[in-house]
Amino acid sequence: MSLRRLLPAILGLCAATALAAADRPLAKITVQLDWIAEPEHGGLYQALARGFFREEGLDVTLIPGGPNAFVMPKVATGQADIGQADSTNTLLQQAEGLPVIQIAAVFQDDPSGLLIHADSPVHKFEDLQGRTIIARPEWAFLKFLQKKYGLTVSIVPQNFSVAAFIGNNEAIQQGYYIAEPYHIVKAGGKMPRFLSTWDAGFRSYAVLVTNRRFAREHPAELRAFLRAYVRGWQDYVAGDPAPAHAALKVANPNNTDDFMNFSRKMIIDERLVTGRDADGGPAKVGRLDPARYATQIQQLEDLGILAKGKITVEKAMTTEFLP
Repeated sequence: MSLRRLLPAILGLCAATALAAADRPLAKITVQLDWIAEPEHGGLYQALARGFFREEGLDVTLIPGGPNAFVMPKVATGQADIGQADSTNTLLQQAEGLPVIQIAAVFQDDPSGLLIHADSPVHKFEDLQGRTIIARPEWAFLKFLQKKYGLTVSIVPQNFSVAAFIGNNEAIQQGYYIAEPYHIVKAGGKMPRFLSTWDAGFRSYAVLVTNRRFAREHPAELRAFLRAYVRGWQDYVAGDPAPAHAALKVANPNNTDDFMNFSRKMIIDERLVTGRDADGGPAKVGRLDPARYATQIQQLEDLGILAKGKITVEKAMTTEFLP
């Protein structure tokens, strides 16, 4: 049969397929965020606001978190299909038997680190010797620093406020690179310096996780989700962030234009989404590197906070759902 005769049939089939897809109900996916809705979730909100999820046949609900978000239990028990977390704590909970798997990067480097006053004599990790640090006592990075640099430090539990930091010029505090500096300056302090986890060689990710059962039963939906998700982050950092910022204001009225623009700039300047390594760029968005997981598992085992052989790279993460 000639192409001229085949063409109407092909076009008719394509039209019928498109109509069938349009009539198909959207697959529902619930995402539990680790913190209140802020620009650290910009890619998700951009994908939602721009309709990228819907284009993939998905009806996505984003649930803001906070200090007691309980991301892992919710994902493990199916109360949420996907959750945002960090790779370190996820590894530790996977080793305890939690049935979750890491499926994509949010940030190529977790932006948790140490906030230092602008005029502090502390300029490098070795300068922390004998100092007091306001932080979560269970933060693995603290143990890593103590072992790598032979440090003895005192730990004061943090309460997710910068008040203690602002009121004490000697204070050193765990903070999120893209958020706390803004609030410190807004409260009248100077722009703090930052000692980052990546500069110390502790290369953990901020990640998305899902339940193993959900991954087995809904691979097509996960692939569709991650296609839209990666597109959302690429669009948020390289395009117009207004759709995400409008949605973030609805989800969290405390988000101001000033804060969101500041946070997004910090994300872009430190290449948190696109990666700081030589292969960084738009194609790196969402990617996970098995070799980095092998290093992180070894680091946690050497620190004695992860039992040797308890978790492997293959059990910890997968790239099969990434576009």
